[in-house]
Amino acid sequence: MKKLIKMKTQYYLILVLVATLTVSCSFDEELDPNGPSLAGVEAGASVRQLNEIAIGIEATSRDGHGIETTVSGSMARELYLFDADPRNTGNVLGKGGTVLDNNSFYSTTQFAGNYRTIKNANVLLEALDNTKVIEESEKNLYRGYAKTFQAYELIQVLKSYGKARIDVADDENLGPFLEFDAAIAAVRALLDDALNDLNTSESLGQFSFPVSGFGNLIDTSSETPENGRDDDESVIVSEFSLFNRAIAAVAAVYAGDGTGALTALEDSFFNLNGELNIGVKHVFSQGAGDQLNGVFRAPSKSADEPNNGDQIIVHNSWINDAEVNSITGLIDERVTAKTAVRPAPSIQDGLTGSHETRLYSNNVAPIDMIRNEELILIYAEASILANSLTDAQTALDIIRMKAGGLGPKDYGTPSPTAEQLTAEMLFQRRYSLWAENHRLFDTRRYDLTSTLPLDREGDRRFSVLPIPLAENQ
Repeated sequence: MKKLIKMKTQYYLILVLVATLTVSCSFDEELDPNGPSLAGVEAGASVRQLNEIAIGIEATSRDGHGIETTVSGSMARELYLFDADPRNTGNVLGKGGTVLDNNSFYSTTQFAGNYRTIKNANVLLEALDNTKVIEESEKNLYRGYAKTFQAYELIQVLKSYGKARIDVADDENLGPFLEFDAAIAAVRALLDDALNDLNTSESLGQFSFPVSGFGNLIDTSSETPENGRDDDESVIVSEFSLFNRAIAAVAAVYAGDGTGALTALEDSFFNLNGELNIGVKHVFSQGAGDQLNGVFRAPSKSADEPNNGDQIIVHNSWINDAEVNSITGLIDERVTAKTAVRPAPSIQDGLTGSHETRLYSNNVAPIDMIRNEELILIYAEASILANSLTDAQTALDIIRMKAGGLGPKDYGTPSPTAEQLTAEMLFQRRYSLWAENHRLFDTRRYDLTSTLPLDREGDRRFSVLPIPLAENQ
């Protein structure tokens, strides 16, 4: 039985008080005198139930994110997680020649989180097929929302595991794992299908349920509805379509389709000269039943009060390889913004690091799902793939200047080659997207895993996580 995919569906109910709090409940297969059964909801859901499932899709998309980030970051030698579990500095780094375990938290937790969201979306899709409480155009609104989140989660699975089950709607007849190329093609088709659903429901104006994390999707310098709103809950359908196309651009680049990515970017919130932080975010709170930011770690207070507990330590290579502004002599601003020097280097299990994370300011700080900074980098990569090298160079210089405080790149020639631009693109991704679950996949897809540093004799490099044992039974 495929235990991780065939799990009980969870959904979350948003309560709007002074702030938005997320409270979890669950549909059970058995009859519940205090609530509907899963079968009952799938057979005849009310509008309230449809909305609760939809909210749950967004809420569960955060599940496993902290482990997903720290495990991939460790494997990619972006960071170390120094805590009480020796597997974080042992198994994950191949200490002493060990191999990755397909039944440990690092291979099961994020997989379960990704497919929990996909399962919730499938529950919503089945409920929509069977309910009569809303018109078809409004059903398509929910469908476009659900399918977009499914595609986003499947991309995360592919980045970590290299393959994915796409067809998981029928618990008793799960589809096979598809290798990367076939799976990413299916994801792109799913995103296009979702966009079609959203387009047919755009006349409805906005979603009938609150959606967090979209408050700064568009640059709010203009107050017109077409250019942004401050309301983080009443998301306009056309805005969500921008998110769909942003994910479609990512998927296209991952498939090696630069032209397709450039087309998708035109219909996304991509803005070459816009604010880098505009985008869609995972939102957290300290409310009962909600989640905290799983990547935040408490900073050291002073030289006398270092954080020697659960720490995310920056890999020394990320500090040492950073570029310095040739005019000011200052290091890349992303280093000083995202990390800080520890009172003393941290040492554990034969590993050491001089810096600790400052990526998030507190335990409820939002985490980007996708932002304009990433889209500019996607534009650069897509332009290289489409042989529009001047456009790629322009985009990369924008990232260098706006994100890193650096000057334009000197390639030694006014017309750099595709190979030079690709190396620069990957370098800028390394610093702009540090500890955001990108580096491991970037090194794998460009066949650069062998370039990752080894810090102890006998350590190993891994490029992909094993499919969990429960999925092979």
